[in-house]
Amino acid sequence: MEKYYQPEIETASYEEIRRIQNEKIVKQVRYVYDNVPYYRNLMDKKGVKPDDIKSVDDIKKLPFLSKDDLREAYPYGLLGTDLKNVVRIHSTSGTTGKRVVAFYTQHDIDLWEDCCARAIVAAGGSDEDVCQVCYGYGLFTGGSGLHGGSHKVGCMTLPMSSGNTDRQIQFMMDLGSTILCCTPSYAAYIGESLAEKGYKPEDNKLKAGIFGAEPWTEEMRQGIEKSLGIKAYDIYGLTETSGPGVAFECSEQTGMHINEDHFYAEIIDPETGEVLPEGSKGELVFTSLDKEGFPLLRYRTKDICILSRKKCSCGRTHIKMTKPLGRSDDMMIIRGVNVFPSQIETVLLKEGFPPNYQIVVDRVNNNDTFDIYVECPPELFSDKVAEMQNHEKNLNAAMRSMLGIGPKIHLVAPKSIERSEGKAVRVIDKRKLH
Repeated sequence: MEKYYQPEIETASYEEIRRIQNEKIVKQVRYVYDNVPYYRNLMDKKGVKPDDIKSVDDIKKLPFLSKDDLREAYPYGLLGTDLKNVVRIHSTSGTTGKRVVAFYTQHDIDLWEDCCARAIVAAGGSDEDVCQVCYGYGLFTGGSGLHGGSHKVGCMTLPMSSGNTDRQIQFMMDLGSTILCCTPSYAAYIGESLAEKGYKPEDNKLKAGIFGAEPWTEEMRQGIEKSLGIKAYDIYGLTETSGPGVAFECSEQTGMHINEDHFYAEIIDPETGEVLPEGSKGELVFTSLDKEGFPLLRYRTKDICILSRKKCSCGRTHIKMTKPLGRSDDMMIIRGVNVFPSQIETVLLKEGFPPNYQIVVDRVNNNDTFDIYVECPPELFSDKVAEMQNHEKNLNAAMRSMLGIGPKIHLVAPKSIERSEGKAVRVIDKRKLH
């Protein structure tokens, strides 16, 4: 029997969800216009006034916000309230330019924790569970979000943070953790480490995992589920909109329900900015409907996905998003071909290789070089050169058929690619393209 944290809203009719969104967007646009000069200026430039927004159908009249705006407005330019009302900040692990700093009032934190609590209950969590949170704490949103959600559900919460895998395993086994929250690459690593210590999947008490913060494939999910003996649920969020819990998976595992009473989602054509009809593949755009500290309207996430209102067997009525199918900004163009890391991961898993790999792209004599270093599973690893070359050749052919171009494959020893306990660094692009 499916359980919900806030059943009245999680199973509300489409008309009711629409009514809530329409009411909130009118208030929120007025609030942002009055309190955020940076966005007011964008609206004025576009000739839009708060009175022009009468429902979410009018949202397309509003200007977009992008990461560039967030950098330009750093640190306080997009703050929506007096500093005295702000109780916390979080920040992205920005790889380029200035970091993004997001501000939270107590009201924002309460709503965010509700969203994470919904995700935990959707994964089967209740006040009888032991929830082990090994997302990073501190500036990263992962730890704090799931920690707060776990408290709201009433789970016993283990605030482990990331790293120190031996200690993670000791607490997991001694305290009988039932729900694991971390990045998928770290979950896979914990699974490997447990097996090395001689544990079988049935030796732990885990039943569910809530994994997010980096892309992962269906094949990777199956590997984690097998190695830990659990059901693995996806969770989605961004620091800019609050953190994890913007959307989460239910027992059906066919996409993530967006918490539509707090976030309004659109899919746009990344080139033209035009809003696309439901079911189209494009860039995901979010509007926070009730945030006070950092109230972003029409924020371009750069994540490519599809939205669907198909009826879900779990009984939740909120629209679903697919896993991000790539990013409009992490797509690499190599020798004129669009390449996404997720495609490479899919091939590796299909061919029986672990998703521990690194892509290195460079430019030599005006030609792109494209190398993929892949850890060879122990059962295939051999000191016979011909055998290894044969594996490399097969993998190259599988990659060529998926990508349209052939990378140079380097099979390396098991565990030789550095494991990240936060987000895995998958791509090293040495070309000077900027």
